[in-house]
Amino acid sequence: MANEAPGWVWLIPLRDLDPDARAIQLGAVAGLGLQPGQERFVGDPLRMALAGLEEESRRPYVVEASGSAVGVLTLQLGAARLAGWPDDDSAWLLRGFLIDRRHQGKGLGTLAALAAVDAARRLTARHQSGEAGVVLSVNEANKAGVSAYLRARFVDTGQYLGGSAGPQRTMFHSFIGVAPP
Repeated sequence: MANEAPGWVWLIPLRDLDPDARAIQLGAVAGLGLQPGQERFVGDPLRMALAGLEEESRRPYVVEASGSAVGVLTLQLGAARLAGWPDDDSAWLLRGFLIDRRHQGKGLGTLAALAAVDAARRLTARHQSGEAGVVLSVNEANKAGVSAYLRARFVDTGQYLGGSAGPQRTMFHSFIGVAPP
């Protein structure tokens, strides 16, 4: 059925692509859009991906399902306090995460959040950097986002008032229980 989501998503690491492949992926990202009102929760997809490529601590990804770009997300080292976490270095920050408006409501956000935890776990193992999991903040008014993160087994650790768009929920997913490859 056309409205069903695949049972998986791929995270395409923009940093690992050659310039031509990166340009193709960035072109796909430029075509992603938000539902009306969602811009208060997340920024422009292309701008977020480009910002991720400019800063060494960020790892931007294109979320792909069924052969098409359906979203973007960034994992960032050393910035967990931006989500209300007590320190910067014990968790990866998941930021700039969105699923295209045409693909929302299909479970892709949950699948992508789980894939992001796995990607962060692999980065931690590869670089032996010591993070214990992934943290994010989600606006309390973003009910779909909160629900997707809870389905992805993120734990709500409390309210965070540091967001520019109003009260946030700080959510954390530990690497404990995430199977290695």
